[in-house]
Amino acid sequence: MNDPTEKPKRRTILTSIAEMAASRFPDLKKKLRMADMEARPIEFLEKVIASSAAISSGMVLLAWAYLYIMGSLEFALENDLPMFALMVLGPLVAIPLVVFAYLMLYPDAMRIRREKELDYEIVFAGRHIVIALESGMPLFDTFVGASGYGAVSKEFARIVDKVVLGVPMTQAIREVVQYNPSRYFTRMMMQVANALSSGADVGNSLESVLDQISKEQMIALKEYSQKLTPIVMFYMVFGIIVPSLGIVLATVIFSAISGGTFGFSSAVLVLAFFVIGLVQFLFLGFIESSRPKYLI
Repeated sequence: MNDPTEKPKRRTILTSIAEMAASRFPDLKKKLRMADMEARPIEFLEKVIASSAAISSGMVLLAWAYLYIMGSLEFALENDLPMFALMVLGPLVAIPLVVFAYLMLYPDAMRIRREKELDYEIVFAGRHIVIALESGMPLFDTFVGASGYGAVSKEFARIVDKVVLGVPMTQAIREVVQYNPSRYFTRMMMQVANALSSGADVGNSLESVLDQISKEQMIALKEYSQKLTPIVMFYMVFGIIVPSLGIVLATVIFSAISGGTFGFSSAVLVLAFFVIGLVQFLFLGFIESSRPKYLI
């Protein structure tokens, strides 16, 4: 319930733009819930639009400065006005769109991060519940005592909070898993909910699901180890060997063909340096993001 003493939020131009953009992202609310982000879609879009404007301004200025240093703007202004307009307006249109699209991926990145955090200790947390149930402890008490398992314990705490407020255990579990990104956690808890509904033994049902999850995680680790060798090979070839030797060979070949009159300027070498750095960053990021993280 809203506080009557709370001042209403002042509308700004960002609020109006965010409200218009919200219709283009109908699934944004669910993505924010899956990512465990408390911001409303309008608030999130306001931050994204403001950040996009700030970042794009700097990048557009850098792009214009680079074109000016290279002499492309002056040459196009004197010889080709349509090309000059394209050089001026191109970064002004393309860069904000790219930056906005990139920042809109933040909920997806947070959802994937949350999923990995949940999958990391899901097996150990499930084993804890099975052992507690076999010792005669009620299911509610097992959720209360299942602490120390990171993100999984937070999900158990949410179930406990709902049950304390009077929500039935089965309904509380279904409400929590509705916005949970981990398929392992969802499968485990839905098995618990189904066992409670049917009156089956929760411990035995949960034990079978945990065995399947453990086997799937082991298979995922083996598949990653098999994919790692070709990934490293491509990184060595396209991230190190080709960029370094390619620039040297291109310099030697062009110098020999042109009789020593052709060479790479410092601006081209700086651009090549940033491209090589970007390629290596993408390779390392891909290797890190594709590595499964399980505590087995």
